[in-house]
Amino acid sequence: MAGATLRDVARRAGVSIRTVSNVVNESVPVSDELRTRVEAALKELEYRPNLVARNLRRGRTGMLAFVVPELDVPYFAELAREVITAAREHGYVVMLDQTDGDAERERELLGRESRATMFDGLLLSPLSISEDELRDRTNRVPVVLLGEHIFNGDFHHVAIDNVAAAREATEHLVSLGRRRIAAIGDQPYSTGETAQLRTIGYRQALERAGLSVDESLIVSTPHFHRRLGAEAMRHLLALPEPPDAVFCYNDLLAIGALHALADAGVRVPEDVAVIGVDGIQEGEYSSPTLTTIAPDKTQIARTAVSTLVASIEGTAPPPADAKAPYQLLVRGSTRGAHEAR
Repeated sequence: MAGATLRDVARRAGVSIRTVSNVVNESVPVSDELRTRVEAALKELEYRPNLVARNLRRGRTGMLAFVVPELDVPYFAELAREVITAAREHGYVVMLDQTDGDAERERELLGRESRATMFDGLLLSPLSISEDELRDRTNRVPVVLLGEHIFNGDFHHVAIDNVAAAREATEHLVSLGRRRIAAIGDQPYSTGETAQLRTIGYRQALERAGLSVDESLIVSTPHFHRRLGAEAMRHLLALPEPPDAVFCYNDLLAIGALHALADAGVRVPEDVAVIGVDGIQEGEYSSPTLTTIAPDKTQIARTAVSTLVASIEGTAPPPADAKAPYQLLVRGSTRGAHEAR
């Protein structure tokens, strides 16, 4: 029955409109017998709740904000899809925005009360704002943080274990028999915490393998973009002793590196093996296909959204740092490298 109302459902179930409302809104406990009758009537009449009206009664907008540094970075675009799917399951719509990694934009987002009233909760992937600024923000909209920053337990935070992920990526290259393993993407400054964690993992893997760390093989990049990956790879190829493998701190850097290697006539993985991080779809179609550490983006989104919804409803546990799973996907940029040497 298209457009069925609470009154229609109440009449079909033989109960009061208030009882139907209590079942739909889960506002007051209802006996199992009455709930069964009401739910049967809801299903039979194909009742669809008016989410706008429900949210207005609760003093909510029914919207979540998902704010990332750059929407055109494939990892964030793919994660946004998962966030939207997870939010829909909770009855929320998602508003997307980007900060370009600018600290002032991040502060503005967290400080403008007028903007904060547009959504019930915020999923934020910060690059520049400090933990103190987050703690002292002027609006109190519930926040869950994703990736990038290191936090000390004052906020709900969802991310992979960057040290372990980088260590596994580098150990994979070591297992291929490679000994001059470069790293592209270090960021030795205050907002480069994710990169710094990946450098730690890279160093740990080399040390565990008994390999010395050659500082000339660690190349910094201000961003994780394709062009910078290509430039870094050209720099490495110009060294007196070029690397025989490269760990790139994200897949875009790795795809840029693959481009530079192809331009130079260097075979991958025969001469240089390449691995990235992020598990973006583009890596499945590069030439060769890209070996990568792939975070479970579905799980990251589900964990972040469910935690944010619980915070909105006042049922969330104390703030914690949730570690999301990841997996090593071995593809053409490293596969067969044993035999090639």
